[in-house]
Amino acid sequence: MVKNGTKAWNQKKRPLPERKEPDHDHDDDLSTRKTRPKRAAACTNFKEKSIRISERSATVAAKQHPTVEDEIVALHLTASFPQSCGSDDEPHQTRRLTDFVLHDTDGVSQAVEMVEHGDMFITGVILPSSGECSDKEKAKGVRCKGFGRVDNWSISGYEDGSPVVWVTTSLADYECIKPATSYKKVYDYFFQKAYASVEVYKKVAKSDLMSLDELLVAVARTMSLETKCFSSDYLAIKKFVVSQGGFIYNQLAGLDDTAKQDDARFIEIPVLVALRDASSILEYDVVQGQSSNGVLRIDGVSEKVMTCDQQLVNEDEKFARLVQDEEYMKSMQRPRKNSSSASVSNKGYIMTTEDEIASDYPLLAHYKNSQIETDELLLYEDYYYELDIDDLPRKMLHNWALYDIDSRLISLELLPMKPCADIDVTIFGSGLMADDQGIWIDLDDPTTSMPLEEHEGIPIFLSQIKEWMIEYGVSTISVSIRTDAAWYRLGKPSKQYAPWFEPILKTARVVISIFALLEKQTRMSRLSFDDVIRRVSEFESNHKAYISSDRSAVDRYVVGHGQIMLQMFSEFPNKEIRKCSFITGLANRRAEKHNTRWTIKKKKILVKVNLNPRAGMALVSKRKAMQATTTRLINRVWGEFYSIYTPEEPLQANSEEEVEEEDENEEDDAEDIAPEPVEVEESHTLPKKILGSCGKLETRWDGESLGETSAGEPLYRQALLEGEIVAVGGAVIVEVDGVQSIYFVEYMFESSDHCKLLHGRLLQRGSETVLENAANERELFLTNKCTTVPFKDVKGTVCFDIRSRPWGHQFRKEDATADKLDRARAEERKGKDMPTEYFCKSFYSPERGGFFSLPLSDMGCASGSCASCKVREDEEERKKIKLNASRTGFSSYGVDYCAGDFVYVYPDCIDESKKANGKFKSGRNIGLRAFVVCQLLEIIIPKKSRKGCSFEVNVRRFYRPEDVSEGKAYASDIRELYYSEDTYELQPEALKGKCEVRKKNYIPSCREFPISENIFFCEQIYDSSKGSVKQLPLNINPKFSAIIKDDALLRKNKGKGVESETSSGIEVPEHMRLATLDIFAGCGGLSQGLEQAGVSATKWAIEYEEPAAEAFRKNHPGTAVIVDNCNVILRAIMEKCGDQDECISTTEANELAAKLDEDQKRTLPLPGQVDFINGGPPCQGFSGMNRFSQSPWSKVQCQMILAFLSFVDYFRPRYFLLENVRNFFSYSKGQMFKLTLASLLEMGYQVRFGVLEAGAYGVSQSRKRAFIWAAAPEEVLPEWPEPMHVFNVPELKISLSKGLRYAAVRSTQQGAPFRPITVRDTIGDLPPVKNGDSNTIKEYETDPISWFQKEIRGNTTVLTDHISKKMNEHNLIRCKRIPKRPGADWRDLPEEKVKLSDGTVVNLIPRCLKETALKHNQWKGLFGRLDWEGNFPTCTTEPGPMSKVGMCFHPDQDRILTVREYSRCQGFPDSYEFEGDIAHKHRQIGNAVPPPLAFALGRKLKEAAQLNK
Repeated sequence: MVKNGTKAWNQKKRPLPERKEPDHDHDDDLSTRKTRPKRAAACTNFKEKSIRISERSATVAAKQHPTVEDEIVALHLTASFPQSCGSDDEPHQTRRLTDFVLHDTDGVSQAVEMVEHGDMFITGVILPSSGECSDKEKAKGVRCKGFGRVDNWSISGYEDGSPVVWVTTSLADYECIKPATSYKKVYDYFFQKAYASVEVYKKVAKSDLMSLDELLVAVARTMSLETKCFSSDYLAIKKFVVSQGGFIYNQLAGLDDTAKQDDARFIEIPVLVALRDASSILEYDVVQGQSSNGVLRIDGVSEKVMTCDQQLVNEDEKFARLVQDEEYMKSMQRPRKNSSSASVSNKGYIMTTEDEIASDYPLLAHYKNSQIETDELLLYEDYYYELDIDDLPRKMLHNWALYDIDSRLISLELLPMKPCADIDVTIFGSGLMADDQGIWIDLDDPTTSMPLEEHEGIPIFLSQIKEWMIEYGVSTISVSIRTDAAWYRLGKPSKQYAPWFEPILKTARVVISIFALLEKQTRMSRLSFDDVIRRVSEFESNHKAYISSDRSAVDRYVVGHGQIMLQMFSEFPNKEIRKCSFITGLANRRAEKHNTRWTIKKKKILVKVNLNPRAGMALVSKRKAMQATTTRLINRVWGEFYSIYTPEEPLQANSEEEVEEEDENEEDDAEDIAPEPVEVEESHTLPKKILGSCGKLETRWDGESLGETSAGEPLYRQALLEGEIVAVGGAVIVEVDGVQSIYFVEYMFESSDHCKLLHGRLLQRGSETVLENAANERELFLTNKCTTVPFKDVKGTVCFDIRSRPWGHQFRKEDATADKLDRARAEERKGKDMPTEYFCKSFYSPERGGFFSLPLSDMGCASGSCASCKVREDEEERKKIKLNASRTGFSSYGVDYCAGDFVYVYPDCIDESKKANGKFKSGRNIGLRAFVVCQLLEIIIPKKSRKGCSFEVNVRRFYRPEDVSEGKAYASDIRELYYSEDTYELQPEALKGKCEVRKKNYIPSCREFPISENIFFCEQIYDSSKGSVKQLPLNINPKFSAIIKDDALLRKNKGKGVESETSSGIEVPEHMRLATLDIFAGCGGLSQGLEQAGVSATKWAIEYEEPAAEAFRKNHPGTAVIVDNCNVILRAIMEKCGDQDECISTTEANELAAKLDEDQKRTLPLPGQVDFINGGPPCQGFSGMNRFSQSPWSKVQCQMILAFLSFVDYFRPRYFLLENVRNFFSYSKGQMFKLTLASLLEMGYQVRFGVLEAGAYGVSQSRKRAFIWAAAPEEVLPEWPEPMHVFNVPELKISLSKGLRYAAVRSTQQGAPFRPITVRDTIGDLPPVKNGDSNTIKEYETDPISWFQKEIRGNTTVLTDHISKKMNEHNLIRCKRIPKRPGADWRDLPEEKVKLSDGTVVNLIPRCLKETALKHNQWKGLFGRLDWEGNFPTCTTEPGPMSKVGMCFHPDQDRILTVREYSRCQGFPDSYEFEGDIAHKHRQIGNAVPPPLAFALGRKLKEAAQLNK
């Protein structure tokens, strides 16, 4: 037994003192020796109450215990042998204790460890110490209440492997057997700590050289299999053990007192020290020293030699830890949802035991590998969203081996072939990871299980393998394993593991032979299990499926390896064979073995934690999970939401919500059909607390008339409704057709028939907006929906306030205090059942996709006019097509057209014969046409027309180079037009806006990429009848667009062009730009575009990856690039400003922030210095290292979106831009999106949201991205940029509430100002390179040809990063055999085998693709070749022929696209530099925002900033 470190069993028993009358001189000593509980305080002297034990009272009836008031009496009654007198220094007696409670002097139950911090007593049944607790011994038990005081507690049982808890008083040691029912939860938690201590002791005693991860895995695995453990949840146990690291360390350190001199001391074992340091709850260090009598040694100082002050401080620390421990205990005891119950089917799976297959495997061996391996989970951190198993990435694993937690080589057969619940088999693996090459194993090749001599790939160690599968053909099989991160097709194993893989291949050969045997039978059902066994035993010894000639040996083999056979049979296409007698017999034989039956689970990934024992030996990535650092506002908004919407209360689902996958390898045909917007239904009822009285209400005006409406009706400011004041600017409840809504009162008037009326605008509840359940229940949003109602429909008034507060970082604390008081007041009113007080601070417009500042100047004017009515009338008027008074022009959709204007015309209105015919993804834009540019010549009005009748327009067509030929289009400026004599008479609806056509000298002289202005030039004429292009004759003098410029300036710049009217190309001084902070900056694509737009000066950038940060630094030398975790940086900034009390951060973040040197801190931005924050946060914490709980709130706390929003909350910049993948808006039912909006609105921002397609803004790539703009209340919220290029993508809509959908911009399928950028435009001028070319510096060799090439090259003279990722020999052969034609992919490969240089014969077609094509849309695009006239698929971080986007082969060359080619498809100029190796560079490019898209957004931000000025 250990008393917190001291052995107790070495002490001798001390006999009890004789029962005799006490000496009066010692009464005080007896009574005051120990503090006693209040119940026992009355009896201070044994003499006052004599003790007489009769014969009757000494015999206790079964299940009844006599009650005594004194411990000494109970000890006498439970003595199992006569007591002798002895001296006081003899050891304690021992007893057992059941039905006990430890409590304080007030009788309140307390944890065992509270003994150290106050007087504790025991109430319970004392039993004798010897023998088992039989009924006879129970009869000798005595109940004693409030005895003690308890001196200390202790734990024994380390050698036996089962913990025993002892408590000690001054008279005896008590072994704790069973607590009282009321005390069970409290005691069980302490017992679990003792149990964990014993388990750690057992593991460390075997090997003290294990790593912390190995120890945790071993302990958690053992405990999870024991019924006495609090949970079978592996991760919960592991977390618990870590949390008790300090406790466990102290218990084992106490054992050092009895250790022999040569024995290793527990306090010196590294893994125990690591466990202590990893403790997440007891955050203190116990250094080398001794603990005894329940007293911990802290900081190496024994409590016995501490000063009084030291004792007080450390007592407070220990007490605080116990209180924290108690809270943790309560959290563990909360009922938790059984996550597996919903996913369990009724099907069972019979496990394969090691004993039944042991004779087919080699002798025991351990995995050996000196190579440094990488955690597989670190390689998949791009997959931010929870995936189904079928959607996991698929890779190849070469030179592999499988092993258990002790690194012992293990058979894959011990693991079920389907994911099952409560599996107690843990298998890990290691190998070389490469792209999936579709390699299948040839069963006819005897060397098929032998390893290759050379391998290519990344050395990795796998997380726990969850399932495996076999795919098979006539003579080939493919074995795949799955972890939580990926599927791995197994190539050839390592030399060490090859013998362990051979039995699986042999079993597969047997199964395929049985298939052949059954297919030969006319009635295969007649072949019983025994018949098949007999036939297999008759195979010749040279047969590929030979097992043995002994039937019993064959029977044993087939039954033992039956799970492989059952799975292969279950997937055989012939139904008769699947259900034949043999397979039924095999299933019965396996069931008869009575092995463990596992329950099959549904395919869903819940956890990504790598418990591989090699984790301790692997290189640790700098990137690791850290709970987000947040401000109090963000923590409150998100925390309150998750406290309400728990897993037991699922989030509200939108029935119309579109479930989208960011899978660019699938066709987008389904997107072309978008549901029509439906009317948003208002809530039919309102909470009772705001309902007014119903029925016919008496109404009268209060005050004189203010004036009259336009119809001469008198206006009033106030009315009395049954004694309630209804005032202009207030809010009322209106019921129309049974629907109740809240309306803002704009004005009130009395009609000519003396009916009192009210005109109001709808105040929409937050739950009815896009916010839905993330909205503040008291916040209302003004809308443009308005109505006029009679007062009889007004049911009452609403407590309502227009909220307007000072805005800015300097008012943040003041606003937070006001909000806190407001929430407290609301809770108080709610508790008193008082009416809800509503407030409004934003205007909501689903048509514009956002929330805007209230138009206060137009609200509640009582003037008889309504801004909403005016907006609606203006919109209706804008849509009308109207001739002007002179009939020389007309207006349509807000555009005024006059004769001589250059206009856009829908291409189908000019030539309906040409239609888009893109048949595959990279060629989706082929056939799409830009708007036709025409000049409006005249308005044609019928002679008999009346005013307002229909008319036509006569236009002259200007041709584009693409109208002539592809060659012309490639070599010409995208802005060039050709004059023609072709004219057309069109309906006015055919026109779509205006543009400008000038002489070439008068177009903007600066480089204009990406293009943003509707300006063209014309110098040549096209004869459509001859198809010829020639210089414009002098006798033809088109009337070009007028340019309002100074004539002297034009003459001076003649031949050089003029400057851009919008100044996009003029260098804007830095002091006139927005001081910008770029978070999650990557290599700088977003900053590049924003700076090019002339609006942003990126002064600070935060990026975690060193190569990406270095790339940013090189391309933006004026930026202070901070290479660190943004959580640490936010903490450091708030500390620097003295606001650490407002910062919610982890201890780790605090410590790392404190370690920043002064130079680093000096470069950090401060509130007031930042005008604009932008960035693209990952939507989930770095999942590869995420070791947090999977509960919703804990999971959310790791997400970088919280830290990102906290930066915005703390800095309060004028503008904010968030970029993310399109799924951000739909992920988790839009929960992240809605909470992000709610957070920004809570800060006071205006917000708008939308999805944009990068291909419509000047890149040759399909890339859909989500954006959220935010602007301060007094700023102008930026609009969305108009798409400039044709791209075959439908409107990208976002689901709002109640079926309403919103698209930020129109689709350009039917036309746009400019044609799409093609693959040839993008990379056609780059020199050829070979597979794996790594020479980073090259010559261009040719001049640029296309407009895009000229713009992207700029003044660059040296070509960099034109390097290609190397493919292995097998894939290179496949690439060479892919036809060099548009749309070619793996389906064009011939059905044949090829021989590699090492003599290996392999299939040319990846068998895995062929076998599974029907289930996966034919795997379109994999091993795909690009089309010169098409576009790129989405650029990813890891291009490869079998990756998520497999179309990566050059149109003409046999290689993967180069780094520079991918950077061009993203729109990076050739001068842009990337850093690191080729993998880092691909990652930087794949993660970037295309600069042309960022430029378009920047132009709109610039317009908004200028409008505000």
